[in-house]
Amino acid sequence: MVEKVIEHEDRSYIVADSAPADVRTLVLKHGETFGVFNAFGDIDNRSHVAQGLFTQGMRYLSWLRTRIDGQRPLLLSSKVTDDNSRIIIDLTNPDVGDHDKIILPRGTLHLLRSQYLWADAFFEKLTLSNFAQQPVEVTISLAFESDFADIFEVRGMERPQRGDDLEPEVHDDHVILSYHGLDGVTRRTRIDCSPTPHSFSASELEFRAVLEPRARTSFYVTVRCEPISAAKSTSYKENASRLAHSVEAYEHQYCRIDSSSKPLTQWVNRSYADIRMLLTQTKEGPYPYAGVPWFSTPFGRDGIITALELLWVNPDIARGVLLYLASTQAQEHDADRDAEPGKILHERRYDEMAAIGEVPFGKYYGSVDSTPLFIILAGEYYARTGDLGLIQTIWPNVERALEWIDHYGDADGDGFVEYQTKAEDGLRNQGWKDSHDAIFHADGALAASPIALCEVQGYVYDAKRHAADLARALARPDQAGILLKQCQELQNRFNQVFWQDDLGTYALALDGNKQPCAVRASNAGHCLFSGIADQERAGRICRMLMDRSMYCGWGVQTVACSEPRFNPMSYHNGSIWPHDNAMIAAGLVRYGFQKEALRVFNGWFDASIFLDLHRLPELCCGFRRRVGKGPTLYPVACSPQAWAAGSVFMMLAACLGLSIHGLRREVRIHRPLLPRGVNELRIRDLRLDHASIDLLFHKEKHDIGVLVLRKDGPLDIIVSK
Repeated sequence: MVEKVIEHEDRSYIVADSAPADVRTLVLKHGETFGVFNAFGDIDNRSHVAQGLFTQGMRYLSWLRTRIDGQRPLLLSSKVTDDNSRIIIDLTNPDVGDHDKIILPRGTLHLLRSQYLWADAFFEKLTLSNFAQQPVEVTISLAFESDFADIFEVRGMERPQRGDDLEPEVHDDHVILSYHGLDGVTRRTRIDCSPTPHSFSASELEFRAVLEPRARTSFYVTVRCEPISAAKSTSYKENASRLAHSVEAYEHQYCRIDSSSKPLTQWVNRSYADIRMLLTQTKEGPYPYAGVPWFSTPFGRDGIITALELLWVNPDIARGVLLYLASTQAQEHDADRDAEPGKILHERRYDEMAAIGEVPFGKYYGSVDSTPLFIILAGEYYARTGDLGLIQTIWPNVERALEWIDHYGDADGDGFVEYQTKAEDGLRNQGWKDSHDAIFHADGALAASPIALCEVQGYVYDAKRHAADLARALARPDQAGILLKQCQELQNRFNQVFWQDDLGTYALALDGNKQPCAVRASNAGHCLFSGIADQERAGRICRMLMDRSMYCGWGVQTVACSEPRFNPMSYHNGSIWPHDNAMIAAGLVRYGFQKEALRVFNGWFDASIFLDLHRLPELCCGFRRRVGKGPTLYPVACSPQAWAAGSVFMMLAACLGLSIHGLRREVRIHRPLLPRGVNELRIRDLRLDHASIDLLFHKEKHDIGVLVLRKDGPLDIIVSK
């Protein structure tokens, strides 16, 4: 833990006193609970502050240390399974001696740890095997602590006061550690064991065994987070079976993608597994929590973009996101939460500090782009599925979002949507680049509020265009006509005011004095994604994005290396983000730049080969690519992160020219390209309602061929070159 106050002008800054790049961690998540463990399967928050077992933004287990006869075991191997459901660790004993004599040579005992999460509880099976030729008496001990730290404390914020640690309750087969928070909630960590340990205290338990040669024995430990935990049974086997069934059911919800390239298949499969792990069931449906460890909670922008990325493979996620965000749409003014009627949620927290207002993020609306993105997702969902019933359900929310755009988003009436923080501890910047120094001028000076971001104007344009389509579908032609007229007016004014001809791109933003931030940044790529750019300007933006000053070899940087605030190790001023690049790739294809989109895809494909588990993290440092070296990791990046995991699907659909049109019951493929080194790619069980198809893309001498391997139900496939 951070023991001192660390001042920083950005309240959302995450303190890093250790480097995950050097300390490999293993991650599990299920429901509201996630765990971050070290390579031994232990929890050591002293060497890595983010390690622990967390539920709803609070840490229920901050220390877990395993010993064999009092000594740290030797690590043989550890991994998260391919489906992200379990952690498997192989350990053995070190050399145990008495003076100069080795009593128990290393490698005599094998300790297998199998860990998983289910229903907000942690389950572990420890299996000890004896490979000596004589009996061995051994003690396995587990030391534990619960600091009940709020996630914002873990991130580096010091609190003026905390609640009370209660007296531990120690029983023969379980112990309960408790904390009564300032929010009035008593949180308990209950540790159960089977068989009953030989000794049990408030901080350690011991299992003792005498093992004959080739014999083995197992011990079971369950850690439940109460009062939240829904895990009624402590049976390792019973809950493991439930977990296996849930993984199998999840896999049947998606089309399957495999290819002649094993690394590509591994990347896709890991991304599927990461999405499964981050999906959390709400009463409105599945919602992808943003990322572990810092953002394991609903975020509006992240959830929407993740749903857009995955829309073609599973539209049910978009449905869950739309219903959840509709249910949490702001109804009234609340400056402390940056809330205004019609505004879509930025983030929701359940931790103690949020509950008592120490941070404003209990239900926080400080996002300028979630509202137009919500409308875009509604339109894209309808185009993908033809599900008019859902659109009728959320249409009042869409109308309130449109009203927010026109009246609250454009407070000064200049035709552009701006943001200005009202919450005292709210985010200074409220686009996706929300760090305090992300929006700046050509001389490096920070932009003054209110700020109109270039990509937000594109989102508003696209939102109103989609809203017009939805209005027509709901038999509201007059409203559709008004929205389309507004689209055209916004597009004309935007291209006049934001275009910087000498830079060949749009200004990053307009500041509070309506002065352009003449900075080359990846934000302009989102203007291709939204379609607000005209063809000639789109071509110049494409050249800017592919220029050596922007494309580092792995992907498009957030800002060009020639800009004054460029720093490849910064959060938003020179780093590279998978979701940012996915939206750029989709935008490039919109304007016919398939080869450039493929270049973006190939960079991240190559990166996935170097990265642990083939998992793309939230972001990487923007250092230029070096021969034989993978991308440089960012110290406090979330991994897994939902919109990073979803990026492969958006980039892949862009390169394949793949789109699905629910109303016309069509799958369209336009000018497909395959990634470098991939000769064949198969998509199996791509569904539209009850119809489904299997497709094969394969490289020919001068082209990409497309074969329909199977088609069930009424569905047309249209391929154009």
